[in-house]
Amino acid sequence: MRLMNNLEQRPVGFCLNCGNTHMYKKRKPLYQRVLYLLLILTLAGTLGCQSQKKMEHPRENPLVKVAGSDLPEFTDALFFQDLVVSIDQSLVYFKRVPANRTYNYGEDVYNAAHMITSLETFKAFLDTKPSPKDLNRFIRKSYTVYKSVGGPNKDVLFTGYFEPTYPGSRTPGPQYPWPVYAMPDDLFQIDLSAFSDAYKGHKQLMARVDSNSRRILPYYTREQINKQPDFAQKARPVVWLANRIDRFFLEIQGSGRVALPDNEIMRLHYAGVNGRKYSAVGKYLIDNNEVPKEKMSMQAIREWLTAHPERMDEVLFTNDSFVFFKEGKGGPFGCINVAVTPVRSIATDTKLFPKGGLAFIQTALPAGVGQPKEAWPRASLFVLNQDTGGAIKGPGRVDLFCGAGDWADYTAGHMVARGQLYFLVLTPKN
Repeated sequence: MRLMNNLEQRPVGFCLNCGNTHMYKKRKPLYQRVLYLLLILTLAGTLGCQSQKKMEHPRENPLVKVAGSDLPEFTDALFFQDLVVSIDQSLVYFKRVPANRTYNYGEDVYNAAHMITSLETFKAFLDTKPSPKDLNRFIRKSYTVYKSVGGPNKDVLFTGYFEPTYPGSRTPGPQYPWPVYAMPDDLFQIDLSAFSDAYKGHKQLMARVDSNSRRILPYYTREQINKQPDFAQKARPVVWLANRIDRFFLEIQGSGRVALPDNEIMRLHYAGVNGRKYSAVGKYLIDNNEVPKEKMSMQAIREWLTAHPERMDEVLFTNDSFVFFKEGKGGPFGCINVAVTPVRSIATDTKLFPKGGLAFIQTALPAGVGQPKEAWPRASLFVLNQDTGGAIKGPGRVDLFCGAGDWADYTAGHMVARGQLYFLVLTPKN
């Protein structure tokens, strides 16, 4: 979960106060905290039922069916390279969910069995190596196309994310003082729908129990985590990084690689989040006239933080969200727990758009590292909706997974492009 992209994804285990490595506590018994949880949430579910009935204005459908005369010209800037790989990953997802699970396309609903047929049909057609003319004829004849309503300007903002590589170590020390934390032992995930049907569809809460007040509280913010010298006793450090800025950008990307001293490469995957609101530090720097909007990028943020270490707390603490990680093999993995494919996987708001669905995007991508953003050529691509992210909210946002390496780093760091998002699904025969 990006790995929510942007796209637009703290210490200490080695204690910066005392210089020692703290031992980890065993998890305490949970029965008292569970009792408190049940009591408070039962009351909350009862009291919340009355206000739930007051919703009067249904949300606008994020996808609208496109008439034949308004269909775009379907092309693929990469000539379908790796598209089948990404389709196969979505098929893995659809084949392990119940066949009757449903997916909304505007006012239309399709089940997982139909989604499998839709992707397999498209995949088989790609095997014919179609010409652009054949591609457009096939889609117009066999598929129903839906368009995102977009944001306020009726278009979609595209950003990018990638899989970075940072130096680190499995053991802490002066050279590697910044821990990447696993999920904390005292973090609870609360599903309110278990207590009242009025909360069905609400996002799950991330909480902790305060043993002194016997209250359920939101989990710690980034600042609170950063200022707890013994936080490593609640959340085991998975690895230590050399640079605080690297750790922050690892969270933004949602996954990454760590180059260890023995030349081993560790893969880090998203494990969870503290549930606090995500706020973009880039926006904070723009709003405070620190970086001009037209020059904003991940590289610009890194340069500013490096040049102003005395203000790093001020800026980073504006983002209350904090991401936890786990070591793993393969990946990186998206929100449907399949590997994402470079330039073929997108992250969207999965409350609005169908997970695993085949999509078509019109955006802009650089031809090479260093190409000025204003010179990026327009690019049309078929992609799969396989991820989400804390900053990717609403029908007007898409985060493109750019892969790993220099091009991916540059593209993800600078991508702010306007375009369009379409979804395609096989038209039912009946």
